[in-house]
Amino acid sequence: MRIWLYALVSVTIVSLLSLIGIFTLVLRRDTLHKITLFLVCFAVGGLFGDAFIHLLPASFEKLGTKLSTSLLIIAGIFIFFILEKFLRWRHCHAQPGESGHTHPVAMMNLVGDAAHNLIDGMLIGATYTVGIPIGMATTLAVIMHEIPHEIGNFGIFLHSGFSIRKALIFNFLSALTAILGTIISLLAGSRIQNYSYILLPITAGGFIYVAGSDLIPEIHSGCDVKVSAAIWQFICILGGIAMMVGLVFLE
Repeated sequence: MRIWLYALVSVTIVSLLSLIGIFTLVLRRDTLHKITLFLVCFAVGGLFGDAFIHLLPASFEKLGTKLSTSLLIIAGIFIFFILEKFLRWRHCHAQPGESGHTHPVAMMNLVGDAAHNLIDGMLIGATYTVGIPIGMATTLAVIMHEIPHEIGNFGIFLHSGFSIRKALIFNFLSALTAILGTIISLLAGSRIQNYSYILLPITAGGFIYVAGSDLIPEIHSGCDVKVSAAIWQFICILGGIAMMVGLVFLE
């Protein structure tokens, strides 16, 4: 019951992040861009830190330093690669503002985000069944990359013609699939042998992919970044890693 409590509270907090978009409306566009960029930097550190400090050591401890463990890490990378390919394909084939594509792009964003959140919830649930500290670390890593992600989703819904109220409702509904994913993992973890342990290297591979191929290019996208801004970006990355190091002492 303690694991269920921690996991469900954690995934509920993650789901509530879908409402963060309402706070972005009071910010100027350039201010929002700067804040989001630093959040992305913090997420890079958190994802890399969780993968290399928590998930990979736990994977090799539980499954051994075997070929199958390495293949599961690679599988995690490709699972997130395929998911991102689908999300990018969705944007290329249904641009907001085009005639007849206003609501389809919003619906496809809803479906893609729901699948993404379902996987996040499964990862959170699975890591909590391995141990509460590693579950907390994974939850924090998910939170850090979900904040800029949810801000982006909110913007897509508004750009697709939704009202603020409707955009918040749809974003929140897609976030609720994370709770379903957590429940699936908590139930499966007690019934399917090694279910949680198998998801550990898959999660690590996914986090490495998201941080390395998705978030870092986002940081480098600005060509006119000042030296001082670059230093602060690096500090934010180190801050994300430091937080994951700090969680080691809870284990």
